[in-house]
Amino acid sequence: MDRTLVLGLGGTVDYELMWDSSVFDRLALAHDVRRHELTTTAPITDERSLLVAVLAFVASGTGAERFVASSEVIEDFVSHFEYATTLGGTGVRAGLVLDALGIPSVQHLVSIDDNVRRLLPESISYICSATEDTLDPHLIVQYPVGAHVRLTDGEVLSPAPNRLIFANDPPNRRMLLSADLPASLSDAGVFLVSGFNTMQDHDLLEQRLVEVQRAMSSLPGDALVYYEDAGFYTRGFAETVRARLLPQIDVYGMNEDELQEYLGRSVNLLDKSDVIRALREAHMIIPARALVVHTRYWAIGVGPDAARHRAALDSAVVVAATRYRVGDGVTSDDVEHTSSMPRHAGGEALVSAIEAALPDAAGVAAFSLDVPTPTTVGLGDTFVGGFLAGAVRSKETV
Repeated sequence: MDRTLVLGLGGTVDYELMWDSSVFDRLALAHDVRRHELTTTAPITDERSLLVAVLAFVASGTGAERFVASSEVIEDFVSHFEYATTLGGTGVRAGLVLDALGIPSVQHLVSIDDNVRRLLPESISYICSATEDTLDPHLIVQYPVGAHVRLTDGEVLSPAPNRLIFANDPPNRRMLLSADLPASLSDAGVFLVSGFNTMQDHDLLEQRLVEVQRAMSSLPGDALVYYEDAGFYTRGFAETVRARLLPQIDVYGMNEDELQEYLGRSVNLLDKSDVIRALREAHMIIPARALVVHTRYWAIGVGPDAARHRAALDSAVVVAATRYRVGDGVTSDDVEHTSSMPRHAGGEALVSAIEAALPDAAGVAAFSLDVPTPTTVGLGDTFVGGFLAGAVRSKETV
């Protein structure tokens, strides 16, 4: 494809913590954490409150993104564990997937340091609004099903694997746009928009939305605009973004946690009636041309344009399953191998039922994978990268 893929809007440096129940046991006992204290909503101001939040999410088996008072809190917490330094952000991780599949991209970054320069592949070029190097790491905690932590007065046991993100990232909160963005978009075939979820100043958000709209006026008329929700720190800001950008968004994506946050209730992801109700409600809130919800069992698009993205949906599911299975370093051969594996039977039945019930729905089942050490971090970003790869290849074969 001669047209460029421009992926933004902000990248991150991630500290991927290696799950170690013995360290969590030690910290929980040292901080005298008790069952009744576990909460996912209290401010995270120090090592203890971060520990309490992690354990609360582990107990519920859910994933989330949360704000912390300072990067020092993350540095203090991670010092107890082994961890890997990686690159994150939806655009960057999607770009890494595209690189593995032989598709180059252009990143829009709002921060830069030697970690970014060292870890970005050669096929990924970038424009950046930063004028100096900074490091504000994001803590990534991925935990397995059955993760067990002993507390002073009980225990925590995770019912499912998931991932958590904790950060205090001033460059991503400011989301300063590069002056080079309009020129980069002028010959783009794809523009990925994500990252507004971390902003916390409403007036500044409004300003950035005006600026990104102005930059998007450079896009060719047939460019695909993909928007990933990514879990807003301030949920009301999502409505502000939609009010500005929804008419220009072709595909609006979110995961199962974000879906349930929008609806204010849990959803049984394998119950036909519950999922139909959830998709209808979500599409009323977000009347996108294609609203895509990706979950552990299925990915389904609803809206007038959903059916045209079926091949991209399937590519997204296969590539995300491959990351779940093999972790970092996904290759085209790995993806090909995954595609021949069995799909989730419940997911297949659910997708068939939804497509029969909703005329504007198109979906694909996820895979049924038994993996001793699954990778749960970056699956949504990998899904996006797989979707964009599928979209590019679909255009090439037309």
